[in-house]
Amino acid sequence: MADPIPGDKIPTVIADELHIVYRVNGAKTGKGSATAALNRIIRRGESPGVRKVHAVRGVSFVSYRGEAVGLIGSNGSGKSTLLRAIAGLLPAESGHVYTDGQPSLLGVNAALMNDLTGERNVILGGLAMGMSREEIRERYQQIVDFSGINEKGDFITLPMRTYSSGMAARLRFSIAAAKDHDVLMIDEALATGDRSFQKRSEDRIRELRKHAGTVFLVSHNNKSIRDTCDRVLWLERGELRMDGPTDEVLKEYEKFTGR
Repeated sequence: MADPIPGDKIPTVIADELHIVYRVNGAKTGKGSATAALNRIIRRGESPGVRKVHAVRGVSFVSYRGEAVGLIGSNGSGKSTLLRAIAGLLPAESGHVYTDGQPSLLGVNAALMNDLTGERNVILGGLAMGMSREEIRERYQQIVDFSGINEKGDFITLPMRTYSSGMAARLRFSIAAAKDHDVLMIDEALATGDRSFQKRSEDRIRELRKHAGTVFLVSHNNKSIRDTCDRVLWLERGELRMDGPTDEVLKEYEKFTGR
C-alpha cells in the first residue's frame, strides 16, 4: 500500500442520513373520543400518551482533521441534539454516525459538581477526559489562569454553587481546552465572559485544530463563528439547510433571519 499523500483530508466524523427522534410522554391525543384516539395510536404502533419529536432529519456530512465547524440555526433546530448524537449520548432512529477517535462534548466529559470546589472539579473533570493525575497537576495553574475565575478573588477554592453561570461555563471550557481532542464539541461556550476570555478561547481552538483535531462550535454569535470557524453547517427544523464556507453560509443565514 502506498504511503498517504501529505495534505490528504482525514475524516473525523461521518453522519450518514442521520435521524434522531425523541419520545415525549404526556402528549395530547387530539380531538375526538378516547376510543378513536386509542385506535389511531394502535395503528401507528405507538404507546398511549407518547409523542414523537423528530429533532434531526436525514443529516449527512463529513468533517475532517484540522477543521473548525460552526453549527448555526434557530432555537430548536437540532444543533445540540446533533452534537449529543455525535458524542454517542443519543441513539439514532435511523442512519449512522461514525467517528475517528473519542468525541468530547464540553460540559459532559468535564461534568462539574456544584457541592465541590473549583479545584476539585478541575481534577475530576481532567480525569473524566482521560488525563492522568500527573497531567492535571502540570496543567492545573494553566486551567485556572485561562478561566479567569480567580481575577476577583480566590474562587477556585469555593464550591461551584457560588459561581455565576458564566464562571462555571468558563471553567468547563478551560478544563476541556487543557487537553488535545480528536473531536471537541462546544455548545455556546464562547458566549460567556468578556471579550478577553472569548479571544483566549478562539486562540485555543485554533491551537486544537493544529494538533490534528476537529472542533464543532454551536453559537448564536455570528462573530464568534466568523472568527473561529472555516466551515458552517446550518440546521433548520432538524434538516441540514446549507453546508459550506463560513462567509457564504452566514450571508444566507443572515438574509433568512433578517440580521
